Amino acid sequence: MCGIAGILEFGSDARASARALREMCRVITHRGPDDEGFYTDGPLGIGMRRLSIVDVAGGHQPLSNEDGTLWIVFNGEIYNHLALREQLIARGHRYTTHSDTETVIHLFEEYGEDCLQHLRGMFAFSIWNRNTRTLFIARDRLGIKPLYYKLTPERLLFGSEIKAILAHGGIRPEFNRAALPEYLAFGYLSGEESFYAGIGKLLPGHAMTIGMNGKAEIRQYWDLDASTTHESRDESYYVGSYRELLEGAVQSHLMSDVPLGVFLSGGVDSSAVAALMTKLRREPVETFSVGYAEQAQSELPFARTVADHIHSRHHEVLVSEEDFFGALPHLIWHEDEPIVWPSSVSLYFVAKLARERVTVVLTGEGADETLAGYTRYAFTLKNAAMDRAYRSVVPGFLRRGLRNTVATSSLLGATARRKLEHTFLAKDGNSWASFYFDNFFSAFGEAEQRGLLTDAFALEAAPSTAYKNVLDYWNHSSGEMLQRLLYTDIKTYLVELLMKQDNMSMAASIESRVPFLDHVLVEFATRIPREVQIQGLAGKRILKKAVEDLLPHSILYRQKMGFPTPWSGWLAGARLDAIRAMLLEPRSLDRGYFRREAVDTLFKEHRAQHRDNADRIWRLLNLEWWHRVCVEGEPHDGIGEPAMRMVSSR
Repeated sequence: MCGIAGILEFGSDARASARALREMCRVITHRGPDDEGFYTDGPLGIGMRRLSIVDVAGGHQPLSNEDGTLWIVFNGEIYNHLALREQLIARGHRYTTHSDTETVIHLFEEYGEDCLQHLRGMFAFSIWNRNTRTLFIARDRLGIKPLYYKLTPERLLFGSEIKAILAHGGIRPEFNRAALPEYLAFGYLSGEESFYAGIGKLLPGHAMTIGMNGKAEIRQYWDLDASTTHESRDESYYVGSYRELLEGAVQSHLMSDVPLGVFLSGGVDSSAVAALMTKLRREPVETFSVGYAEQAQSELPFARTVADHIHSRHHEVLVSEEDFFGALPHLIWHEDEPIVWPSSVSLYFVAKLARERVTVVLTGEGADETLAGYTRYAFTLKNAAMDRAYRSVVPGFLRRGLRNTVATSSLLGATARRKLEHTFLAKDGNSWASFYFDNFFSAFGEAEQRGLLTDAFALEAAPSTAYKNVLDYWNHSSGEMLQRLLYTDIKTYLVELLMKQDNMSMAASIESRVPFLDHVLVEFATRIPREVQIQGLAGKRILKKAVEDLLPHSILYRQKMGFPTPWSGWLAGARLDAIRAMLLEPRSLDRGYFRREAVDTLFKEHRAQHRDNADRIWRLLNLEWWHRVCVEGEPHDGIGEPAMRMVSSR
């Protein structure tokens, strides 16, 4: 695990700046505090910061092949590298290290760009070919590792984090204003663009080849095919097959020359990983959990139950309201973007705790999106069926009237309104954006944005941009509705979750691994038929049955909490007033995005409990902090420096 960065200049006599390359790597030192390395070859410069995990002594980068014609910087882990190593040695390749990075470069020698088909793991890497003067850049299938780039007529810059690109010099951070509608809806951007004008993302499952002419060829080398389900088989087949694949994935993810642990929430996913890790290692594992003094939002009791059951060496930390808000600006700087979910802050604190004892953690990320674990999947299937019947018998004008009543009636409290707003009675079944994306993702739907945005910005914003990227994935999907839902979320929502996981763990200089996202396991899981995957409104039926021998029934079949935080409870009194004051400052309003009266109304509604606007206020607060820290360069270190509270270590 590390951070990588690079420069490719296109001028005939241009030379990559070694000084600029060092600065690009310096700003991501947190990704790799153990080592650094640089390589320049005329117009090309590549560098890295290393967190030493595999071949600690010999895995220095950049690394070359036998004759020095290929040079690589690599971020990630290749879990099948030992098997590949044996094959490559048999074909005559000579190794000088024991690192998985060297396996990638020999694979490239052997297969060229098709080397990607042989890799099983998480990765972002670049390979410079001195003979052809071309640079090859690739990102893993599911987007576990990030890679950003800026391509201009003069040069290509790339890095594991956007701040590395900005550190090259001469680049002024500028908000990508066209992204605002999608951000207001989802909190993240699901296409190739980033929050910064001119800086893009290499999408998951994609690779780029670029030469000295500055023309980049980007191709997709992998896509998830969930369009057809497996041939209907007995439930025991899916349970047994999934258990075998999952256990193999966890086993492969234990590859390390440094201590490992598990982020344990007490939910099914992380508990399954911790239990399998214990079974495979045949010794107690290190587990790490985070919670709050507010018991209703804390999963610590469930994590303790699992820790006691598997006899782990368990460690916990409490995050206070002061810790949370004190860390927020600093973590926005780490993420380079507004933080989408309050749980990201908690993730940082548990990563910081884990770093005191281990260098690598396994997590439960990805199970919900591949095994239909979120209630929204089953709910949407039922909601869609009821909507079809509803629309067949109720005239359109009556449906529109009822939707308006749900949205505006003063007779409804915030809780009742929130519940009704999720049903077919409040959503337009003719619009998938309304029916699904507004229902479960959007803080501000397109209709709400019209009332929030200033007239000037509304004229600037292109219509229907809020949903374009996600609808492109939805329209590209095929098969049964469940498989289409999973495909779309894996391509959008999950990628953002993984970015959160990567940046918050790397902020604490710790590697996180996600065995549920082994691509072979994902390809199997997303094609499991609905009837054996979902029961009632509960998903992940196959996973629960697959690990029934390892975990208590009370953990496997408890109600899902979803890594909650007390954010909504903290959003009251003086804290609410302070956030309102910040968002209504001239400095904030002068950006020209939002109507003052619309922002003020959000706070009035929330204070009166007429409407739960916690998600909407969170979205606006993070955007403002991002502007101040990432665009305007306001200091982010030491703002309310958090003091973690360790609860127990046993």
